[in-house]
Amino acid sequence: MKKSTKTVLGIICVATTALTFYTWDAQKSTLQASSHREAPLIANDPLADNTDLYVFRSPDDTNKVTIIANYVPLQLPQGGPNYASFGENIRYEIHIENGSTLTPSAGDDITYRFTFSKVNQDTTTFFNIRLNKENLKTTYLAEKSVNGGPFTTIVSSGVVPPSNIGPRSIGSAAGLTLTPNYATLMSNAITNATGAGGEKIFCGPVDDPFFVDLGGIFDLGQTRAGSTGPNSAPRDGVGHKNCHTIAIQVPISTLQQSGLAVSSATNILDSRFIIGVWASASRPTTRTLSTTGANPNDVGTYVQVSRIGMPLTNEAIIPIGSKDLWNSRTPYNEIKWQENYFCNPELALYLGNNAFGSAVPALSTSLRTQTASLQAFNFANGQGGLFSLLSSTAVVGTALDPALFGNYLLRANKPRSVDILPIFHTGVPNLPPYQLATGKGGNPLAAGKPFINNFLPTFGDMLRLNMAVPVTPRNHPNFSTLGLVQAAVLGLTSPTYSTIGLQWIPNMDGFPNGRRLEDDVTRIELQAVGGVVLAAIGLWYDDYTAGGPNPVTPQLLATLGYSTGIQTNDTLFKTSFPYCQTPWSGYANHSGQ
Repeated sequence: MKKSTKTVLGIICVATTALTFYTWDAQKSTLQASSHREAPLIANDPLADNTDLYVFRSPDDTNKVTIIANYVPLQLPQGGPNYASFGENIRYEIHIENGSTLTPSAGDDITYRFTFSKVNQDTTTFFNIRLNKENLKTTYLAEKSVNGGPFTTIVSSGVVPPSNIGPRSIGSAAGLTLTPNYATLMSNAITNATGAGGEKIFCGPVDDPFFVDLGGIFDLGQTRAGSTGPNSAPRDGVGHKNCHTIAIQVPISTLQQSGLAVSSATNILDSRFIIGVWASASRPTTRTLSTTGANPNDVGTYVQVSRIGMPLTNEAIIPIGSKDLWNSRTPYNEIKWQENYFCNPELALYLGNNAFGSAVPALSTSLRTQTASLQAFNFANGQGGLFSLLSSTAVVGTALDPALFGNYLLRANKPRSVDILPIFHTGVPNLPPYQLATGKGGNPLAAGKPFINNFLPTFGDMLRLNMAVPVTPRNHPNFSTLGLVQAAVLGLTSPTYSTIGLQWIPNMDGFPNGRRLEDDVTRIELQAVGGVVLAAIGLWYDDYTAGGPNPVTPQLLATLGYSTGIQTNDTLFKTSFPYCQTPWSGYANHSGQ
């Protein structure tokens, strides 16, 4: 006898004690975030939301690289009684591509995986910490896979410090009586991994190191530097807010494709020392919720729900209709047509001399795109850029040669395929034209002064770092939050760095060659959309006449002088691992930041 649909559903409900199901759909509900609440679906799942990723050569231990992957955005320090934390049944992963496999698109060369567990030590209180007991006390398991092999444990029961609730909870007789201050909690939580990798690990809450005027930028791009009137002062939208970090300090020899120490590098741009890094979070496909208040039951294969490589990719380049689709991929299976968003970036439309240049005064006043560079090349959206050179003899031997990467970098009506696309999707090789205009004699396709090489032939969004590039000391007189942009300025203008050959320039280790905590990535990326990279290699702004004596024109200076108004973090960084500052205390005053 056939049972009706209604009867079958009733049986199912009885059998599951009225449990409610929902499922992560791998095509529709999967998303991968690249910063703070930047994609529609991941905004509803903050525990799995990547906020930022940093990769830099450690300033106080230069034989090592530090990777910092942050999650759980925009935490209010005073957000009790249940404070933000890592989530259970989530796989937090850091992925590394170092070129050691013959097929770079095959997948990770190294993967670090973290899973977290929580327990309530005193269920009789509503307080998070009382009498040396923690509720939501969190520990983690850290595992490592090399070249797609099985995961092995490198930390079996790592300690996650609790939230920085306040002075009574941290360090008083009524709270954590054995801990004098929060800095000690952080220090005690740093763990040396087992095995031959030599990793050092910290997992826990920290000050969110990102800094940006979120309120201004997302009000149709109106950053507030130089503005007047009510609410015109720039404000750090993540100021006095915390996030959760997974920080790993790894010997360069562990990350390098053949196990070489950095002392083996042939020069400071040695391509054998380039790595690509991205981070993600994954959840089981199905969660079952209980009507009795019991914890949800998560089952099924894990589905990636969050990721990040380059900062602001999903926030400021991918349009909202494609964010979740972009987020459903990895750098190894990027969707080809989504490269169009890098070749004709939307933000370029709002710069001074472009289609909607008057629509966003904060951008159009200082930023513009070259539309008549050297009186020959137009890089406005939909224009030719350098495409006319694709079949010419002028590009032979350069990165634009069709025998090398010309068919990827030079595309019809996609002018920024020559600069924005490689910055985000391949890294930049040490080949003409991607060398400074110094020594080029006015020909942007000629060989110039080398200053970057982080090319890694995995065509997808990663944060790429050449580990051979020396560290710029944080107290160096030329240290700059403008990263590689400032290195280019010094290489073009400073007598100290005026030689044609390869030499170290301060900030060559800055974004987009990796990303330091101090780097002002919002400003750098907006300047890049405004053509500053094109200018650095000799494709100067429109107010320069080809053959003229001085390419440092008002348009170039305006682009270099552009600022969002928020140029540094709201607190200092630590001078040693994990470098992120202690999380803001919930007891402190945050309303008057």
